[in-house]
Amino acid sequence: MTSGLTMNLLLHICCANCAIYPIMVLREKNYRLTGYFFNPNIHPYMEFSRRLETLKDYAAREDLQVIIREEYLLDEFLASVAPDPGNRCDICYFSRLEQTARHAAENGFDAFSTTLLYSRYQQHEKIRRFGEDLAERYGISFFYEDFRQGWRKGIDLSKAMGHYRQQYCGCVYSERDRYLPRPTAK
Repeated sequence: MTSGLTMNLLLHICCANCAIYPIMVLREKNYRLTGYFFNPNIHPYMEFSRRLETLKDYAAREDLQVIIREEYLLDEFLASVAPDPGNRCDICYFSRLEQTARHAAENGFDAFSTTLLYSRYQQHEKIRRFGEDLAERYGISFFYEDFRQGWRKGIDLSKAMGHYRQQYCGCVYSERDRYLPRPTAK
């Protein structure tokens, strides 16, 4: 650990918008942060590119080092979820957290976490459980904090910064659900 900094943390970042509030909180705790962009679930490629460019702009503005996995792994993501689309969120959470935990353990970080803990739309307890299980597997700490209390603040700040604001989590299923007509109550 660097003097004055309490923890060297690798933070999985799903998008710039979800990173704003967690990064504020973690920097207030004086943690040494490195972002980690690994999101094979994002579809289509133009959406992936737009989110990545927004993150790069945000990281430059905030002087945040980010490790970027730019490979577009949609085929691998779809192959992993196709046998059980109903379990897609678990597969998606686990795969992104596993890559983050592995990278953190292999590169001398004290802990890892994720900006997925910011969104009120994600399955928070599953994310926490997967993070804790992976921490044990890789011999590294999982930093847990419920960042959802900053939901509105993060939205307001991202709008003020002029960020591109996506309207779905990123996967093709989420995009489908966004446009699919909902059954009407009888």
